[in-house]
Amino acid sequence: MTSAAFTLIGAAGYIAPRHMRAIKDTDGVLLAAFDPNDSVGIMDSHFPDAEFFTEFERFDRHVDALRRRGSRIDYMAICSPNYLHDAHMRFALRSDADAICEKPLVLDPADLDELAILERETGRKVNTILQLRLHPAIMKLKQRVASGRTRRKVDLTYITSRGRWYHASWKGDEAKSGGVTTNIGVHFYDMLMHVFGPVRQSRLHMRMNERASGYLELEKADVRWFLSLEAGDLPAMPDGRARTYRSIKVDGEEFEFSEGFGDLHTESYRQILAGNGFGLNEARPSVEVVAALQTAPLEPDVGIQHPAAVRYLR
Repeated sequence: MTSAAFTLIGAAGYIAPRHMRAIKDTDGVLLAAFDPNDSVGIMDSHFPDAEFFTEFERFDRHVDALRRRGSRIDYMAICSPNYLHDAHMRFALRSDADAICEKPLVLDPADLDELAILERETGRKVNTILQLRLHPAIMKLKQRVASGRTRRKVDLTYITSRGRWYHASWKGDEAKSGGVTTNIGVHFYDMLMHVFGPVRQSRLHMRMNERASGYLELEKADVRWFLSLEAGDLPAMPDGRARTYRSIKVDGEEFEFSEGFGDLHTESYRQILAGNGFGLNEARPSVEVVAALQTAPLEPDVGIQHPAAVRYLR
């Protein structure tokens, strides 16, 4: 079997090493990578022979030269800032490659319709990384929920502490990242809808630069959620060193899924290579949820606030 050929946009980003590892673990070959920043020494551990560009125009020219020489590019992996995803997916499709794009696919749901048109015109496909759907514990929870008729009460708490650099980067700019609900929340909203069904209503209780909280009424669950980037919101830990806290309580019972995250990008790539990748339609519900949260009115006094948010809503 011939190895799949890849290019990569956003090689210096936080998530890029997981894509490099996934390409290597699935026996792929990285032909070229692009990033305006040149701190990409991680490439030596995976693909030291890959071409690298810090100017998009030169990367574009190289990709076009490969295509004209008949050197196929099967997939273009996209790990760029959120607001550039749409443009880079368009570039991938027009370069006769399928896209593998980090979430959120886009910030504006209308862009999904335009990408669908381009898919039909080019015959290529957009894939996204919705890795929590592939987590073994989440898969078991989905099976349990599907076999029962009881409506669930769910509390989601996700705290991933970030330093001062975060707010100075594109991630701290809501116009570029979508803010905390999009940047760290989108994959959890997708996971919740994947397990408990589509959204019936959504309420936003709190929105700050570093925290957000709200309520989702799903088909099979009422969900209170709290997201934070602040280390001060972390619960006391036995070793005192943890920087991330993930918790899902289903009917008051803690649902454990803290382990098993390391290989989910590789499993995502395996599914994509097998023709089972998550595409535009799978990504749409979570994109619509986070887009709506950007302009949603605050409703802090509805009596269903997440316990972790109560002190900020007084």
